Amino acid sequence: MNLKNQKPQFPTLTTERLILRKLVKNDAGQLVKLRSNEQVNKYLDRQKTTTLDEALEFVNKIDLGIENNESYYWVISLTDDNKLIGTICLWNIDKANSMIEVGYELHPDFQGKGLMHEAFAKVVDYGFNILQFKTITAYLNSANERSIRLLEKNNFKRDLALENEYYSKGGSSEDLIYSLSL
Repeated sequence: MNLKNQKPQFPTLTTERLILRKLVKNDAGQLVKLRSNEQVNKYLDRQKTTTLDEALEFVNKIDLGIENNESYYWVISLTDDNKLIGTICLWNIDKANSMIEVGYELHPDFQGKGLMHEAFAKVVDYGFNILQFKTITAYLNSANERSIRLLEKNNFKRDLALENEYYSKGGSSEDLIYSLSL
């Protein structure tokens, strides 16, 4: 077997309390609970995932994005329980500008405990130091105060230049864009 032609294994990341791992088909049930939750979806512009078939379709879509080097998508789970409690991803890659977008969601039962801050810091570090991107962006609804606080705690700043470009292309005026550059 020629190891040079093998695709590297998807990275599992760890923090003090969390394991960030690859999404698998066995996560479909928890994915439905997360992606159908009213609180989680409050500020997201997407269709709810309400069935196992939809969740499995989503897992396949994520696998394809990872396989094609278009995204990195991690399940957030506690170190002592492999159950999906949230997700975090790096996607929307802009190689020409060395930029990538971060996205995240956490089930309400686990919010307010600093868990997303832990996962977020680890994934941002991965984006800069392993993937070598120069800028990481985050698009969010202006009413999502928790997300704004998370970004600002991690030194992200509102990016008015990117917002103006986004709005000029028809983006929602309810959305904000934050970024961090090295």
